[in-house]
Amino acid sequence: MADKLKLEMVTPYGEILSAEVDDVVAPGVMGEFGVLPGHRSMLALLQVGEFSYLQKGKRNYVAVNWGYVDVDQDRVTVMVETAEPADIIDLERAKRALGRAEEALKKLTDEEKEYKLMEAALARALIRIQVASRRGR
Repeated sequence: MADKLKLEMVTPYGEILSAEVDDVVAPGVMGEFGVLPGHRSMLALLQVGEFSYLQKGKRNYVAVNWGYVDVDQDRVTVMVETAEPADIIDLERAKRALGRAEEALKKLTDEEKEYKLMEAALARALIRIQVASRRGR
């Protein structure tokens, strides 16, 4: 059994990261879960949320948007729609997106088609702000 995990994170736009890590914590649809070396094989659905991994004693954070995680023999492959590491998130842009989503939701009823889209935009903006606030920790 290895003492590290091989973490790979990809989006439809390309590879976001490839690294040897000590652990990962992911936002599963059934709740947050962790993976350590020696974890049993599994496939899980991810929701919009904060993904983190421990590397060289430092916890790193990534905002992710829906996807899957595949764990197989100390290899963790994360396939998500979008992924933004904390250090590249534009905090001001995320705050503007939050404001736009909040304003749109005030004007819509929950029966309108656009309501669910704005709820999703709100969730993404909140997670991006949360992850960006962890920069440098």
